[in-house]
Amino acid sequence: MTSSDTPPSDRPNDGELEELRRRVSELESTRREPKHRLRALGSTLLIILASLLALLAVIAVWANSIIRDTDRYVATVAPLASNPDVQQAVTNRVTDAVLQRVDVDGLVKQLSDAASQKGVPPRVATLVGNLDGPITNGLKTLVSTTVQRVVSSPAFETVWKNANRRAHSAVNKALTGNSDSVVQLKDNAVAIDVGPIVDQVKERLVASGLGVAANIPSVHTDFVVVQGKDIGKVKTYLRILQIVGDWLPIIAVLVAAAGVFLAFHRRRALIGAAIGFFLAMVLLGVTLTVFRAVYLDHLPPGTNSAAAGAVYDALVRFLRSSVRAVGALALVTAIGAFFIGPSRPAVFTRHFFSRSIGAGREASVSAGLRLGPVGRFVHRFKKWIGAAILAVAAIVLFTWSYPTTAVVIWTAVIVLAAFAVREFLDVRTSAD
Repeated sequence: MTSSDTPPSDRPNDGELEELRRRVSELESTRREPKHRLRALGSTLLIILASLLALLAVIAVWANSIIRDTDRYVATVAPLASNPDVQQAVTNRVTDAVLQRVDVDGLVKQLSDAASQKGVPPRVATLVGNLDGPITNGLKTLVSTTVQRVVSSPAFETVWKNANRRAHSAVNKALTGNSDSVVQLKDNAVAIDVGPIVDQVKERLVASGLGVAANIPSVHTDFVVVQGKDIGKVKTYLRILQIVGDWLPIIAVLVAAAGVFLAFHRRRALIGAAIGFFLAMVLLGVTLTVFRAVYLDHLPPGTNSAAAGAVYDALVRFLRSSVRAVGALALVTAIGAFFIGPSRPAVFTRHFFSRSIGAGREASVSAGLRLGPVGRFVHRFKKWIGAAILAVAAIVLFTWSYPTTAVVIWTAVIVLAAFAVREFLDVRTSAD
């Protein structure tokens, strides 16, 4: 029996067919909903985990760069040589070390005893005795001024860089708790021996007429770079990150990729992963700022807080740079994923640029430009060319030693330019 043979009363009307379709759709949705929820939950957890791993990965890469890369370490500490607060702290430390060996008070006493000897007019002896204080202050000022001139000279910057370059091999030992003659970890502090500065000061004091300075022996005096009661804990954490540092960035990216792949709406998941990475960098940046205040508040009494702040800023300078670079990359990724989506702003933007580039191509063709096989090749492999552009950009960023925000932005600009060129060269043939 055909449908035409079916009595009219037994045939479903349009309303019944629509109701049947609605019920079937609800049943299918109900069947898929638990599966979608599980995928969404798993994707969310993976993206959150990847964001936390990205935060740790940035710190791990920074720790590795400080320990393994000598040039990076020197570039980190080199600006400290010209920092006024650090120069003043070094000046005070070296001045104290020199004055302990010169014994200014003993020299003044010898002068007073000599003035009191027989044959010296009483008026002169009394006058010299009354000048004990000014003479003492004058000698101390001479030493302090000499030290300050040495520390503020370009020669000090050279000595500082060379000393840190020679000492870099000991930084790893310092961070892992093993002492070294140049860089040491003791009394919860990382200290650098600035004894060579004392030798230069001794030479200048002798040249200025203070011959007793020639008797100053070789002095080893420490300038504390990092100090705090929790330096031992920080040392342990950095050591752990240094061990896993090579793998953390890769693991973070793979976990994020797994979260995106598991999601039902992968483009949205990609945007979520990028935003998660960006928020992780914001959290790390805020943490660095807060930790700076906490670190300075817990310095031992008498510590030069301005110099300690300058040292902290120098040590985390490249870490902050990495935070900004990763944050910029995350934002660029989120924006790119948004504009390839179906939303009205994204579609309008794509059509606007496509029409604009197409108009430029048509004008060029009218002026005599012939794309020929190139245009047909680009049209045929357009998607593969786009994938290759993104792959090259990713390889550049991952193989760049220390990408900065400028590197990320310029890479994004070049990628956009490459896609514009691809669109310009895309020529549809009549067969298409």
